[in-house]
Amino acid sequence: MGRKATVVLLVGLVVASVPLVDAQQQAKVRKIGLLGTGPSGLASVGEVFSKALRELGYVEGRNIVIEYRHADNKLERLPALAEELVRLKVDVLVTNATSAAIAAKNATKTIPVIFLGVSDPVAAGLIDSLARPGGNLTGLTSIGAVLAGKRLELLKETVPKLSRVAVLWNPRDSGSALNWKESQLPGRELGLQLHSLEVSSIDEYESAFKEAVKARSGALAVSPLAASNLNRIVELAVKNRLPAIYVLRSFVERGGLMSYGPNQAETFSRAAIFVDKFSKALRPPTYLWNSQQNSSWSSISKQPNRLA
Repeated sequence: MGRKATVVLLVGLVVASVPLVDAQQQAKVRKIGLLGTGPSGLASVGEVFSKALRELGYVEGRNIVIEYRHADNKLERLPALAEELVRLKVDVLVTNATSAAIAAKNATKTIPVIFLGVSDPVAAGLIDSLARPGGNLTGLTSIGAVLAGKRLELLKETVPKLSRVAVLWNPRDSGSALNWKESQLPGRELGLQLHSLEVSSIDEYESAFKEAVKARSGALAVSPLAASNLNRIVELAVKNRLPAIYVLRSFVERGGLMSYGPNQAETFSRAAIFVDKFSKALRPPTYLWNSQQNSSWSSISKQPNRLA
């Protein structure tokens, strides 16, 4: 065999091996764990998240498998669910709330964890700093609690002569508790008296709204709460004639008055980018994305007369 023929043969072998390598890479199925507090919130994440993954070339059943777990709004169940996902040996763990992220952090020190819906990951003890998260966690911060003052400001601009505002929050959820804490100073600066409405389960909502009315609250600010309860919260706000502002747009889409907060769809889509980076680098990115940089929004209900 001549030298020219040998070169051609070697080139042919290299070219022929490329499809085989690609096929082997495509055959690698990534397992993603998706941990949430409740079914509705997890469904919202899952739908947008899956779509974003498909745009990046990941298709469920072909090259990725997503294991869904939610605590049915019983936060005490999250640690066990996180440990279950770790035992399933997922490649990446995605969480949609501060409490879920804390459970994931406690369950594994090696599996990459992407957190969503976290107001202050440093204060929650999830990461070392925004610039360099450290460890196996990274994600997207909504800085939702920092916007608590802006939501109160919007309420005061909307409701004439507003002086008392009821704040609905969950003391068992660190993100919700932080929102209540961050409301104090701006409330005083705006001349508003804040009335605390602590709720830990859906059974407590009706009595909380009665308490708000009894306290002569002129409006309601809803901190980050379980998305699965949004219908009930909006229904009670209308029933008790309380103009309310929410963190999530989904409340407005169900008939709530207005909202101011991060764009959830954008946040979930970016989570898919993190998964893609993990799949290629097999380690967490060394930065944290602030979802408020480009995607904050406010929205007003198209049904303002419902409170009349």
